[in-house]
Amino acid sequence: MGIPMTGEQAGQFDIYHNMLVEANARMNLTRVPDDIAEAVDRNYLDCIAPLAGGFPAVAAAVDVGSGAGFPGIPLAIMLPDTRFTLIDALGKRVDFLRDVIARLGLNAGALHLRAEDAARQGVLREGFDLAVARAVAPMNVLCEYMLPLVKVGGYMMALKGPGLNGELKAADNALSLLGGTIERTQPLMIPGRDWNHTAAWIKKTAPTPEKYPRRAGTVEKRSL
Repeated sequence: MGIPMTGEQAGQFDIYHNMLVEANARMNLTRVPDDIAEAVDRNYLDCIAPLAGGFPAVAAAVDVGSGAGFPGIPLAIMLPDTRFTLIDALGKRVDFLRDVIARLGLNAGALHLRAEDAARQGVLREGFDLAVARAVAPMNVLCEYMLPLVKVGGYMMALKGPGLNGELKAADNALSLLGGTIERTQPLMIPGRDWNHTAAWIKKTAPTPEKYPRRAGTVEKRSL
């Protein structure tokens, strides 16, 4: 893939995988943890694939709806100089993420928050150079979750499947209202796989109006 990895980073992925398999037996974190080849390709390489081309240098990043830690934990392993904040609405997942962060010694933290509420926290609103998400929501909904957290001039990056073009078209209004502009789409190539996975890069070009994000439950029920 052309992405350099140290032995220490490979070891961190090994520990993360073992922790994930053990925790998954208790709380169903992910659907493909046991088969190591599937886990490597579908979870770990898929998350770090954006590093293969044009990834910006960022000081602070937030993973919205982190779940089992995707893509935030793999990216935090690979980008030790970037401070990652992982946000999830389920307390037991946040506890797992905190255990992983402590065990691996990552430059990261995990917060128990709904995405809609995160940007209402003063220190978080427009406090990040980059927001990332994987398998969380359609693009028009994701924009309202993510763009309020991003500084003007920063980016949101959504990891998506084959329906991305349709989702981007449906997100035109949300992008206009929230201060985002589509900059590029990036095919995510995994050696030996023919998945149609793509990263959507949205640049934050204007401040997000204070009324966004709307309160919990409203964003998905009445998407922009």
